[in-house]
Amino acid sequence: MTFQLGLDIAAPAERVFEFVADFTTMPRWYSAVRRVERIGGIRGLGTRYKVYRDLPGGPALNDVSITKHAEGEEVVFTSLSGPTPFTYRYLVRPARDTTRLILEGTISAAGLTGPAALLGPLAERLFRGGMRDNLGALKQLLE
Repeated sequence: MTFQLGLDIAAPAERVFEFVADFTTMPRWYSAVRRVERIGGIRGLGTRYKVYRDLPGGPALNDVSITKHAEGEEVVFTSLSGPTPFTYRYLVRPARDTTRLILEGTISAAGLTGPAALLGPLAERLFRGGMRDNLGALKQLLE
């Protein structure tokens, strides 16, 4: 599934970028993410994380890397291993009184087990709705 979501955040673009470019902030606003450990790099391209998530099929662990980093403008996170392979591309665009945050992503239900594996297409649709909620939580944190 490929998707794009956007929202305006009443916060400086630099603050929005710093927050989304650090995957360790995800447990604060992304409901499925329970814990994130940085396992390589300090910041920017090549930084790697272990991401502990709760999925419909149970707990999951993903190895995630920053695969593109343009300071203040764009950051791309790609799962290197684990269930539900994904790529999230965050674009930060300053505006007059707000910052436009755009999330472009791809995610697959591949790797789900048990009954959740039968729900692949439905799980992907539920993900889109959940991601809107997550971005709403991010907006609240930053405003």
